[in-house]
Amino acid sequence: MQFTDTEYQQRVNHVTRRMVTANVDVLLISDPSNMCWLTGFDAWSFYVHQGVIVHADGTVLWWGRPMDARAAELTTWLDHDNIHEYSDDHVQNPDKHPMVFVAKLLHSQGWDRMSLGLEMDNYYFSAQAFVTLQQTLPQATLLDATALVNWCRSIKSDAEIDFMRKAARIVEHMHAQAFELIEPGMRKNDLVAEIYKTAISGTPEFGGDYPAIVPLLPSGADAAAAHMTWTDEPLANNQGTFFELAGVYRRYHCPLARTIYLGKPPQKFKDTEQAILDGIEAALQAAKPGNTCESIEAAWRTTVARYGIKKESRIGYSTGLSYPPDWGERTMSIRAGDTTELRENMVFHLIPAIWQEDWGMEITETFRITATGAEPLCHYPRKLLVKT
Repeated sequence: MQFTDTEYQQRVNHVTRRMVTANVDVLLISDPSNMCWLTGFDAWSFYVHQGVIVHADGTVLWWGRPMDARAAELTTWLDHDNIHEYSDDHVQNPDKHPMVFVAKLLHSQGWDRMSLGLEMDNYYFSAQAFVTLQQTLPQATLLDATALVNWCRSIKSDAEIDFMRKAARIVEHMHAQAFELIEPGMRKNDLVAEIYKTAISGTPEFGGDYPAIVPLLPSGADAAAAHMTWTDEPLANNQGTFFELAGVYRRYHCPLARTIYLGKPPQKFKDTEQAILDGIEAALQAAKPGNTCESIEAAWRTTVARYGIKKESRIGYSTGLSYPPDWGERTMSIRAGDTTELRENMVFHLIPAIWQEDWGMEITETFRITATGAEPLCHYPRKLLVKT
């Protein structure tokens, strides 16, 4: 149990209130982040069908594979009677889909004729799962409830913020280790191995967890692409490498990116660094309760325009508890058109990265909305890092 019974009950209450507003009687949750947030369930079992079912009256059930039911008993607050197993011959069997089991479970509860909310646009809910539910629950009303729980997670509790602060301490160590060890001729995979060691070792006070996204560290022309990982090629002198990493504590992420240049950086790097730094400062100044996500983006855009920089993609997103393949919460984005009002204890990863034709630079911050403004969670030099 990562949090108190009271906090978990508050989360369930928050979800059920949103369900009533959305006319959802029963909610089927397949996103492991949402499952963990509601119940505490934590296991690397999201590659098979599993889920949490929430009734509007506050009843919560977990269902999944028998070998994972034990993890539900160990990590959640649920009574054992609310943990349900489907037989293992349902796993990756085209003739026996787990959603048939879910339909029978709903029928046994008397919930098979109600409105059923589904996380339709989600990594963990397949087209076949939807079709199977359509076929086996002909009297149910299937509704799209994508991100219903995600939005409930957008304002963090003080306990969650504490976890993210611990993740921030870890990612600071990760970047410091990367800068200390990097040198021309070093194989990039060897550097990543040390980054992983630091990430999992954490600090003397607390250990780390695995990230939802692997370390991203493209160099030179590869840094023009946003999401490349690593190879076994040696690092070269006179190249920039950006490191997009996240410290993780009990599944709570604190992403942070920095760029390291080996050698003497050219003027274009120095000019872009200054533009990014001024843009970040302007964005953080705009990040205060009552403003909106697009207010942050507008402050950034207006500032970097003075340097001749124009960026089409979003410059940030909400972040927190997550499982692979993404550490974003898939709700708010820092971009034009997102009018979500900023509220205290929302947390964002501000990532105003610049990717040019044959190089790129990332300098980012994860920050919390406070009662008066923005609080960066990390305390690591915000600049282009140079090692000669």
